[in-house]
Amino acid sequence: MTPILSLKSISKTYGRIQALKGVSFDVPSGSVFGILGPNGSGKTTLLGVVMDVLASNGGSYSWFGNAPSEKQRREIGTLLETPNFYHYLSAQHNLEIAAAIKHKPVDDIERVLKLVRLYERKDSKFQSFSLGMKQRLAIASCLIGNPSVLVFDEPTNGLDPSGIAEIRELIIELASAGKTIILASHLLAEVEKVCTHVAILQRGVLIKSGDVKSALSQEEWMELGSAEMEKLKAILDRLPGVNKIISSGNHFQVYFNSPSPDPAWLNSHCFEQGIALNYLQPRKESLESAFIELTNNVSN
Repeated sequence: MTPILSLKSISKTYGRIQALKGVSFDVPSGSVFGILGPNGSGKTTLLGVVMDVLASNGGSYSWFGNAPSEKQRREIGTLLETPNFYHYLSAQHNLEIAAAIKHKPVDDIERVLKLVRLYERKDSKFQSFSLGMKQRLAIASCLIGNPSVLVFDEPTNGLDPSGIAEIRELIIELASAGKTIILASHLLAEVEKVCTHVAILQRGVLIKSGDVKSALSQEEWMELGSAEMEKLKAILDRLPGVNKIISSGNHFQVYFNSPSPDPAWLNSHCFEQGIALNYLQPRKESLESAFIELTNNVSN
């Protein structure tokens, strides 16, 4: 299937600063694609390039398998900056203005207000809204005309936990309706919760991309202990698939080349070899540790 968005060696410089360094990846149709990285990693610059707000210094990209065009961009719902609404006007009136600017039907406003759960507040002034409500209204503006692709830059930035949860639920709901969503975020936990695919950037370099599970893979190991540690070590040395064994006080940390074996099987195997385990615990690297390890491996 043709990717919704395909990037080929995109580069962007600001004087001596190279904001993007040959970034390439594809966004599958129907995915929630997270562009993840710390502040300053190039996320916003990348979205600016593919939405033709910024000109790249090298590389190319395509939307829907074709060269980018103004017509294509009009069919993409985009939220790249802080919502720009009139504070003294109602949600309804602000969306009417947005629809007119975008040449979209005003009769779609009721639908999008209901989608973002603001219909009951349609006559309230924008200045009376919470930050989360303001962000949902901005997303409603993106949804006018029912675009199949949505592009959001840090959609939960500055929100409290309640507001973050509201936007998260809305993104999941939009994805369930068949939208392809591309979002930039520095929040690892949010990307893990809502995204199906991810591209990880650090200092303009693409570190990894693919489905979330493989791109954000976490190292696993087993911890085992016994009253007879030398005999246990001999058994573990003969165990197929063992990559390394680290002694850690009163137990061993055992790393496998493939997924760790079932703990019940491992306990039974050791018992059959004449060793009773007094400690057996599966372990997994934290997602945050895995992310920090990935992003710290980029040289200056």
